[in-house]
Amino acid sequence: MASDEQTLALFQTRVRDLLLQFNRLKQENDELYAMVDQNEREISDLRGKLEQKCDEYEALKMIKMLEVSDEDIEVTKGRLSRLIRDVNKCITILSEQK
Repeated sequence: MASDEQTLALFQTRVRDLLLQFNRLKQENDELYAMVDQNEREISDLRGKLEQKCDEYEALKMIKMLEVSDEDIEVTKGRLSRLIRDVNKCITILSEQK
């Protein structure tokens, strides 16, 4: 009889240990799932930010291609002025020859 009681006590102890281990593992599992959810939200946010930055970069590239600096305008104005003077000289020379 003492052997049966000892076996039963040992069985109860092992069942309690298994329940404690189960509860610890369940808590750890819940924590890990929470971490995974948080990481997935973070990844989603970062993907959104990356997409936004890519769009902004593409827009900036377009703006840079279309952007005309003041220096470019001044250089172009100078070239046009010289061409106009040359054309006027040619017109004057042609009109003098008539």
